[in-house]
Amino acid sequence: MDSSSIQLADSEIDAIEQSDAHLRIHFSRAVIIKTMTGSAEKTLWWQTGNLILEAPEIEGDIPDVPLTCTGGDIDDNIYTYRDMIPLPLASRGVIRVELQFEGHQPALVASGSAILLDMHDVPKYQRHIRDD
Repeated sequence: MDSSSIQLADSEIDAIEQSDAHLRIHFSRAVIIKTMTGSAEKTLWWQTGNLILEAPEIEGDIPDVPLTCTGGDIDDNIYTYRDMIPLPLASRGVIRVELQFEGHQPALVASGSAILLDMHDVPKYQRHIRDD
């Protein structure tokens, strides 16, 4: 089965906007790993998009942008996605996002009632990932 996911490490964020209704995290360069059925190799891509959290409750302060992720967790009800975000992602329930960043920035920690990953344009191919 073909699958795609955002690799949080090295993904770049250029905007974080909060309102009462939403928290929008804009990935200016989300690193995407694609696995294709029947292929031993994975491929590396990048794409822009928004991770949107409904009814957000933020722990602490929102860090200053631009940021480069080093990892994090997306808790989606009973599932935890560590250091990645599955594509596509749209869910309701108990949601928690924790993203870590390069350069001693505080982690971004937020919870909400729903999450949506809204990708823009088309993914851009970078290279094949070969096991050496």
